[in-house]
Amino acid sequence: MARKITYSQAINEALAQEMARDDSVIVMGEDNAGGAGAPGEDDAWGGVLGVTKGLFHKFPGRVLDTPLSEGGYIGAAVGAAACGMRPVAELMFIDFMGVCFDQIFNQAAKFRYMFGGKAVTPVVIRAMYGAGLRAAAQHSQMLTSLFTHIPGLKVVCPSTPYDAKGLLIQAIRDNDPVIFLEHKLLYTREGDVPEESYAIPFGEANVMRDGDDATIVTYGRMVHLAMDAAAKLAKDGIQVDVIDLRTTSPLDEDTILESAERTGRVVVVDEANPRCSIATDIAALVAQRAFHALKAPIELVTAPHTPAPFASVLEDLYIPSADAIAQAVLKTRS
Repeated sequence: MARKITYSQAINEALAQEMARDDSVIVMGEDNAGGAGAPGEDDAWGGVLGVTKGLFHKFPGRVLDTPLSEGGYIGAAVGAAACGMRPVAELMFIDFMGVCFDQIFNQAAKFRYMFGGKAVTPVVIRAMYGAGLRAAAQHSQMLTSLFTHIPGLKVVCPSTPYDAKGLLIQAIRDNDPVIFLEHKLLYTREGDVPEESYAIPFGEANVMRDGDDATIVTYGRMVHLAMDAAAKLAKDGIQVDVIDLRTTSPLDEDTILESAERTGRVVVVDEANPRCSIATDIAALVAQRAFHALKAPIELVTAPHTPAPFASVLEDLYIPSADAIAQAVLKTRS
């Protein structure tokens, strides 16, 4: 039975259901219990935004507070995964991944390849990403493409509460390391989510809206802006496909190419900077394999190639908007 819950609650429910199902699932992160010692254990914050709240007392000994050392506890999570556990480690912000690169890029992502498939590293690393909270340059980055570039990592970017639950359950059950990215402006978004456990397979994009006039490809929070743009365009009789990638690695190339060949007009939306981004990767894919069907150049709607600004008026201009997406679609038809 489905009911409306928030994106944050959907993640919490996925964690609780998987921890109840499998004793090897543990949760690690800063402020999961509000800090070490009795006072923290009494209030059990559940992480910086309370996503894991309630799990500390429900699963004694399996929700671990960590020091403020991302490199240290991500290394511990990778080691625990290599030894048979299924850790879910939470970083406050994707921006802090920089101090964990060796543990992620050189260890977790490489074990299966280096040991001929005999070693697995079933670790999930959760982190929030994206701009919009006036958090400035060091807490607003979109590093999706950085992790997508690394063979051996799976990268997940849910856009809805339904997808957040199903994709996280799939991530926990997967035997490869998964980077699970949660846009910070989605935590309070509500949606219909079944109470029962379910998993959404990786590499299967979701066509959120059907249309034959153009294709919009995006992921994460930008899905909702793309849907707003599509609704605006529909008032003028323009019907577009909106494709939610769900995962950037693996990438559902078939769904993208089928839509591109059918509509002949493609707009790729990415909140990240444009250089070496998910947007440019998808544009290259379409140009290489569906060029014959294109009726117009591929349009990209991205943030500019600058750090995220702090000032609200600048940040609002920095983040791609529904109007910018709609204008890009119109440009492909001009």
